[in-house]
Amino acid sequence: MLDETRSDDIVVLTLDQPKRRNALSKAMRDSLTTAFERLDRDDTVRTIILVGAGNMFCSGGDVSEMDVATDAEADERIRLIHHMVRVIAGCPKLVIAAIEGWAVGAGLSLALLCDTIIASESAKFVASFGKMGLLGDLGALHTLPARVGLAQARQMLFYAEPLDARAAQALGLVDHVTSTGRALDDAIERAALVRTMAPRSIALTKAIFAQDLERMLAVEKKLQPQLYLSADHIEAKRAFLEKRVPTFLNR
Repeated sequence: MLDETRSDDIVVLTLDQPKRRNALSKAMRDSLTTAFERLDRDDTVRTIILVGAGNMFCSGGDVSEMDVATDAEADERIRLIHHMVRVIAGCPKLVIAAIEGWAVGAGLSLALLCDTIIASESAKFVASFGKMGLLGDLGALHTLPARVGLAQARQMLFYAEPLDARAAQALGLVDHVTSTGRALDDAIERAALVRTMAPRSIALTKAIFAQDLERMLAVEKKLQPQLYLSADHIEAKRAFLEKRVPTFLNR
């Protein structure tokens, strides 16, 4: 589910569920939360790298688990998701996303929680939330425009058009592009540079950046649960599982 390897002060966390395209199931989210909480307390860790198994970073939320039926269930889902977001975004260590293949929807949001995004030339990015009848989640309505600007964030969110690695780099979504198969290697090389930086300086800088994210999470907490229970989201889930184009309400 979530594999962990370590070399000196660098920890690599691998989303390892390739048959599910490394989707963010509840179990995957819980595993990420637990791992980051533990690594946060480990003073011997300087950098955490997120990577996906099977030439796929993350396909987004696990649609088969999006079975919210009541207000209470909707509130609990967003509470757990936001706990994971806070743990990752608030981690005092430097966090690097090493992306091969697709980062879709919540998979893109997960990458956006990282401090550095390294993508291979095979990487593809798409903000597909509207196709599922949802808001950009995991704080993406803050982290995406913070990287690419509000105008470009609108285009990505409203049209859900895929971006390749070079186009994503041109927008500022990706920090470094490397050859296919080398995203993790380059992330490890970049992590080595962190050893020349003071840990507390990095931690406090990240804490300041996280303050703006909190404001967006409050908005997301208020609005996203409404969409979990909406007719459009229910139709989007059915269409996804039935492999057809959804028919949304015209209003």
